[in-house]
Amino acid sequence: MARPVQEVKIFGVQDRRLTGAGKNPWLVRWSIAGRQRSRSFRTKTEADRFRSHLQHAKTIGEPFDVETGEPMSWLPGASDTPIHTWARRWLAEQWPEWQPRTRTSATEALARFVPLVVSPAASPPPPGLRRHLTETLPPGSSAGSKECEAWLDRWCLQLGQLNRQVLADVEHHLSLGDNGDPLAGTTANRLRTIARACVRRAVDLEILAVDPWPPTSRGRSRRKAVRTKGRVDIRLLPDPATMERAIAAIASHQPGSLTYQVMTAVAYYAGLRPSEVVMLRSSCLHLPAMGWGRIDVVEADVSFDEPGEPKTGPRSVPIPPRLVEILRNWVKEGGFTPDELIFRTRTGQRPSGSNWARAWQRGLRQIGHSPLRVYDCRHAAATTWLQAGAPLGEVARRLGHSVETLVSTYVGALVGDESVANSKIESALSVGVMTAESGKPGPAVSPTS
Repeated sequence: MARPVQEVKIFGVQDRRLTGAGKNPWLVRWSIAGRQRSRSFRTKTEADRFRSHLQHAKTIGEPFDVETGEPMSWLPGASDTPIHTWARRWLAEQWPEWQPRTRTSATEALARFVPLVVSPAASPPPPGLRRHLTETLPPGSSAGSKECEAWLDRWCLQLGQLNRQVLADVEHHLSLGDNGDPLAGTTANRLRTIARACVRRAVDLEILAVDPWPPTSRGRSRRKAVRTKGRVDIRLLPDPATMERAIAAIASHQPGSLTYQVMTAVAYYAGLRPSEVVMLRSSCLHLPAMGWGRIDVVEADVSFDEPGEPKTGPRSVPIPPRLVEILRNWVKEGGFTPDELIFRTRTGQRPSGSNWARAWQRGLRQIGHSPLRVYDCRHAAATTWLQAGAPLGEVARRLGHSVETLVSTYVGALVGDESVANSKIESALSVGVMTAESGKPGPAVSPTS
């Protein structure tokens, strides 16, 4: 049986991109009882996250396994990990990438979630349990109440004990306040989303073989209702000239405004989702000196700053010369490495959606336009392309949609198609009339049976 040890040293992340290290140039090194260990990653974000896992395990005194070099809770038997221990590990994993408000929100949600995932025979929780969890769940926190921690150790379920029946009851109670009254829909959904993401991480790491808390299945009738509700009213969207002025108006005396200005330009000229814009890396950009360029959309912010595949899969999007010029200047001034995210705040954090929205609203106010969401920049791009006469299939491909979804969502942008179709049909019929009058045989027509 493997012997746990406590002599752990964790070193900084090593950059080996200039040494021809291949697809995984970022190296994390650590040692256990003098025995060196290492693991390489594709991006610096992944390497930093893994290193933070190791650091958290060392900080809380978790034993490490000599053979694998990893904390004991990471071994195949990690399904025995109690929920409150797993919640702390998950928070430590995400913590470096989260904004302060996201950290607070996630801690609050897990402080509500953990006391619900306990044995049915559990004694009443000690006073101040939620406050104890709020103070001790974040990495680097103090020990807190011994009474509360003992209660959690005694009654908390393990990861392997989670099932749909248990989590269905938990999901119901997460939607209720302390007095039993229903919480606001957005609040309840936020609590459930964070708790589900925490459990889902154990599935991603193959600690759990089956997801015990899968998303609610949507029936066909519900999809139809959502699609109808999601139709875009193009009357509210700016035309290209207005979008150009609104984007220009985002820039202000605040240095960060330039970042949001370029992000908005990408959302409009390339039609990207906001979650895809924030995950763009320099290696995804193809920016020629002249003419059209291209963006390879391969990543998106899928859940609480967790990078993943875009909603509808990877795609390659052509971008006009105007955006090529903007991005060429941005990359040149930023000096980004190929794997580095091109949009960061002055402190090195990922730009927040709320700050982006405020910058966008400020730009709209400057030109006297009514408020719009950041996502409406993508809608404006789609309607611009459709009204310009771009083929439906090509517009759908650039947006990452099916043609059916495109037509149902942007039906208002296609109102001029009838006159265009009439003109083309009339032209074709005119050729037939002219052919008949000249006495020349027209195209052969096969008789119907």
